[in-house]
Amino acid sequence: MTAFIKQEAHEKAREIEVKANEEFSIEKSKLVRSETDAIDATYAKKFKQATMSQQITRSTVSNKTRLKVLGARQELLDDIFEAATKQLADVTKDKKKYQDLLKGLILEGAYAMNEKEISLQGRKADYAALKEAVKAAEKEYKAESGKETTISIDESSPLPEGSAGGVIIVSGSGKIDINNTLEERLELLKSSALPAVRETLFGKNVNRKYYD
Repeated sequence: MTAFIKQEAHEKAREIEVKANEEFSIEKSKLVRSETDAIDATYAKKFKQATMSQQITRSTVSNKTRLKVLGARQELLDDIFEAATKQLADVTKDKKKYQDLLKGLILEGAYAMNEKEISLQGRKADYAALKEAVKAAEKEYKAESGKETTISIDESSPLPEGSAGGVIIVSGSGKIDINNTLEERLELLKSSALPAVRETLFGKNVNRKYYD
Protein backbone atom coordinates (compact mmCIF):
# COMPACT_ATOMS: atom_id res chain seq x y z
CA MET A 1 0.00 0.00 0.00
CA THR A 2 2.87 2.38 0.88
CA ALA A 3 4.58 1.70 -2.45
CA PHE A 4 1.34 2.44 -4.32
CA ILE A 5 0.89 5.74 -2.50
CA LYS A 6 4.48 6.73 -3.26
CA GLN A 7 3.99 5.83 -6.93
CA GLU A 8 0.82 7.90 -7.13
CA ALA A 9 2.57 10.81 -5.46
CA HIS A 10 5.49 10.68 -7.95
CA GLU A 11 3.11 10.59 -10.93
CA LYS A 12 1.10 13.46 -9.53
CA ALA A 13 4.29 15.44 -8.95
CA ARG A 14 5.40 14.82 -12.57
CA GLU A 15 2.02 15.94 -13.87
CA ILE A 16 2.22 19.12 -11.82
CA GLU A 17 5.80 19.73 -13.03
CA VAL A 18 4.89 19.12 -16.71
CA LYS A 19 1.88 21.42 -16.42
CA ALA A 20 3.94 24.04 -14.65
CA ASN A 21 6.62 23.86 -17.38
CA GLU A 22 3.97 24.19 -20.08
CA GLU A 23 2.41 27.20 -18.39
CA PHE A 24 5.87 28.70 -17.91
CA SER A 25 6.68 28.24 -21.61
CA ILE A 26 3.37 29.77 -22.66
CA GLU A 27 3.79 32.75 -20.32
CA LYS A 28 7.39 33.16 -21.38
CA SER A 29 6.35 33.15 -25.06
CA LYS A 30 3.69 35.78 -24.37
CA LEU A 31 6.16 38.01 -22.55
CA VAL A 32 8.77 37.63 -25.31
CA ARG A 33 6.19 38.40 -28.01
CA SER A 34 4.87 41.39 -26.06
CA GLU A 35 8.35 42.84 -25.53
CA THR A 36 9.28 42.15 -29.16
CA ASP A 37 6.16 43.98 -30.38
CA ALA A 38 6.91 46.89 -28.06
CA ILE A 39 10.49 47.11 -29.35
CA ASP A 40 9.28 46.89 -32.98
CA ALA A 41 6.70 49.62 -32.34
CA THR A 42 9.32 51.84 -30.71
CA TYR A 43 11.76 51.48 -33.60
CA ALA A 44 8.95 51.91 -36.15
CA LYS A 45 8.00 55.18 -34.45
CA LYS A 46 11.63 56.32 -34.35
CA PHE A 47 12.07 55.39 -38.02
CA LYS A 48 8.95 57.34 -38.96
CA GLN A 49 10.16 60.35 -36.98
CA ALA A 50 13.60 60.12 -38.59
CA THR A 51 12.02 59.86 -42.05
CA MET A 52 9.81 62.90 -41.41
CA SER A 53 12.78 64.84 -40.05
CA GLN A 54 14.79 63.94 -43.14
CA GLN A 55 11.95 65.01 -45.44
CA ILE A 56 11.59 68.33 -43.60
CA THR A 57 15.34 68.94 -43.84
CA ARG A 58 15.38 68.04 -47.54
CA SER A 59 12.39 70.32 -48.20
CA THR A 60 13.99 73.19 -46.26
CA VAL A 61 17.27 72.86 -48.13
CA SER A 62 15.39 72.60 -51.45
CA ASN A 63 13.35 75.73 -50.71
CA LYS A 64 16.44 77.70 -49.67
CA THR A 65 18.25 76.60 -52.83
CA ARG A 66 15.22 77.50 -54.96
CA LEU A 67 15.00 80.95 -53.35
CA LYS A 68 18.70 81.52 -53.99
CA VAL A 69 18.29 80.54 -57.64
CA LEU A 70 15.26 82.80 -58.04
CA GLY A 71 17.11 85.63 -56.33
CA ALA A 72 20.12 85.20 -58.63
CA ARG A 73 17.85 85.13 -61.69
CA GLN A 74 16.00 88.26 -60.61
CA GLU A 75 19.31 90.00 -59.94
CA LEU A 76 20.44 89.15 -63.47
CA LEU A 77 17.18 90.46 -64.96
CA ASP A 78 17.49 93.66 -62.92
CA ASP A 79 21.05 94.12 -64.21
CA ILE A 80 19.89 93.64 -67.81
CA PHE A 81 17.12 96.23 -67.54
CA GLU A 82 19.37 98.60 -65.60
CA ALA A 83 21.89 98.37 -68.46
CA ALA A 84 19.06 99.02 -70.93
CA THR A 85 18.03 102.10 -68.94
CA LYS A 86 21.57 103.47 -69.09
CA GLN A 87 21.61 102.92 -72.86
CA LEU A 88 18.47 105.04 -73.37
CA ALA A 89 20.70 108.10 -73.53
CA ASP A 90 22.36 106.65 -76.64
CA VAL A 91 19.04 106.68 -78.51
CA THR A 92 19.12 110.47 -78.90
CA LYS A 93 22.70 110.62 -80.19
CA ASP A 94 21.77 109.78 -83.76
CA LYS A 95 19.67 112.84 -84.61
CA LYS A 96 18.05 111.39 -87.74
CA LYS A 97 17.04 108.11 -86.10
CA TYR A 98 15.82 109.92 -82.99
CA GLN A 99 13.72 112.31 -85.10
CA ASP A 100 12.15 109.34 -86.89
CA LEU A 101 11.49 107.73 -83.52
CA LEU A 102 9.78 110.88 -82.28
CA LYS A 103 7.60 110.92 -85.41
CA GLY A 104 6.57 107.32 -84.74
CA LEU A 105 5.75 108.04 -81.09
CA ILE A 106 3.71 111.11 -82.10
CA LEU A 107 1.80 109.20 -84.77
CA GLU A 108 1.00 106.42 -82.33
CA GLY A 109 -0.58 108.96 -80.02
CA ALA A 110 -2.37 110.77 -82.85
CA TYR A 111 -4.00 107.59 -84.11
CA ALA A 112 -5.02 106.66 -80.58
CA MET A 113 -6.43 110.14 -79.83
CA ASN A 114 -8.13 110.60 -83.21
CA GLU A 115 -8.63 114.30 -82.50
CA LYS A 116 -8.27 117.47 -84.58
CA GLU A 117 -5.84 118.99 -82.12
CA ILE A 118 -3.26 117.43 -79.82
CA SER A 119 -0.26 118.82 -77.96
CA LEU A 120 3.11 117.41 -77.03
CA GLN A 121 5.35 117.63 -74.01
CA GLY A 122 9.02 117.03 -74.67
CA ARG A 123 12.45 118.02 -73.47
CA LYS A 124 13.61 121.54 -74.29
CA ALA A 125 16.70 120.00 -75.88
CA ASP A 126 14.40 118.12 -78.28
CA TYR A 127 12.28 121.05 -79.47
CA ALA A 128 14.11 121.41 -82.78
CA ALA A 129 13.83 117.70 -83.53
CA LEU A 130 10.21 117.69 -82.31
CA LYS A 131 9.23 120.48 -84.73
CA GLU A 132 10.59 118.49 -87.67
CA ALA A 133 8.96 115.32 -86.37
CA VAL A 134 5.60 117.14 -86.01
CA LYS A 135 5.68 118.28 -89.64
CA ALA A 136 6.38 114.75 -90.84
CA ALA A 137 3.77 113.25 -88.50
CA GLU A 138 1.00 115.67 -89.60
CA LYS A 139 1.74 114.89 -93.23
CA GLU A 140 1.77 111.11 -92.75
CA TYR A 141 -1.33 111.18 -90.53
CA LYS A 142 -3.30 112.98 -93.25
CA ALA A 143 -2.02 110.63 -95.97
CA GLU A 144 -2.86 107.49 -93.97
CA SER A 145 -6.15 108.50 -92.29
CA GLY A 146 -7.52 111.08 -94.71
CA LYS A 147 -7.97 113.42 -91.74
CA GLU A 148 -6.08 116.44 -90.53
CA THR A 149 -4.76 116.99 -87.03
CA THR A 150 -2.91 119.98 -85.68
CA ILE A 151 -0.01 119.03 -83.42
CA SER A 152 1.54 121.67 -81.17
CA ILE A 153 4.38 121.63 -78.68
CA ASP A 154 3.44 122.70 -75.17
CA GLU A 155 6.57 124.62 -74.24
CA SER A 156 5.04 125.62 -70.89
CA SER A 157 5.26 122.02 -69.63
CA PRO A 158 8.53 120.54 -70.84
CA LEU A 159 9.75 117.12 -69.75
CA PRO A 160 12.50 117.19 -67.11
CA GLU A 161 15.95 117.53 -68.61
CA GLY A 162 16.89 114.37 -66.77
CA SER A 163 14.41 112.50 -68.93
CA ALA A 164 15.85 110.16 -71.56
CA GLY A 165 13.55 111.60 -74.23
CA GLY A 166 10.35 110.79 -76.05
CA VAL A 167 7.04 112.62 -75.72
CA ILE A 168 3.81 112.80 -73.80
CA ILE A 169 0.82 113.28 -76.11
CA VAL A 170 -2.12 115.25 -74.67
CA SER A 171 -5.64 115.46 -76.10
CA GLY A 172 -7.13 118.80 -77.11
CA SER A 173 -9.27 118.83 -73.97
CA GLY A 174 -6.22 118.09 -71.82
CA LYS A 175 -8.07 115.26 -70.07
CA ILE A 176 -6.31 112.37 -71.81
CA ASP A 177 -2.60 111.81 -72.19
CA ILE A 178 -0.41 109.05 -73.56
CA ASN A 179 3.01 108.66 -72.01
CA ASN A 180 5.38 107.80 -74.84
CA THR A 181 8.59 108.77 -73.08
CA LEU A 182 11.52 106.42 -73.53
CA GLU A 183 11.47 105.50 -69.85
CA GLU A 184 7.80 104.54 -70.02
CA ARG A 185 8.30 102.52 -73.19
CA LEU A 186 11.10 100.60 -71.47
CA GLU A 187 8.81 99.91 -68.50
CA LEU A 188 6.18 98.54 -70.88
CA LEU A 189 8.85 96.45 -72.55
CA LYS A 190 9.87 95.02 -69.20
CA SER A 191 6.34 93.69 -68.72
CA SER A 192 5.70 92.47 -72.24
CA ALA A 193 9.15 91.06 -73.00
CA LEU A 194 9.95 89.63 -69.57
CA PRO A 195 8.55 86.11 -70.26
CA ALA A 196 10.55 85.87 -73.50
CA VAL A 197 13.70 87.17 -71.77
CA ARG A 198 13.28 84.64 -68.96
CA GLU A 199 12.86 81.79 -71.44
CA THR A 200 15.90 82.92 -73.44
CA LEU A 201 18.09 83.12 -70.35
CA PHE A 202 16.80 80.22 -68.26
CA GLY A 203 14.83 78.00 -70.65
CA LYS A 204 11.16 77.02 -70.40
CA ASN A 205 9.57 76.72 -66.97
CA VAL A 206 8.49 73.06 -66.76
CA ASN A 207 6.11 73.92 -63.91
CA ARG A 208 4.20 76.51 -65.92
CA LYS A 209 0.86 75.26 -67.30
CA TYR A 210 -0.68 78.41 -68.79
CA TYR A 211 0.83 80.93 -71.19
CA ASP A 212 -2.16 83.22 -71.87
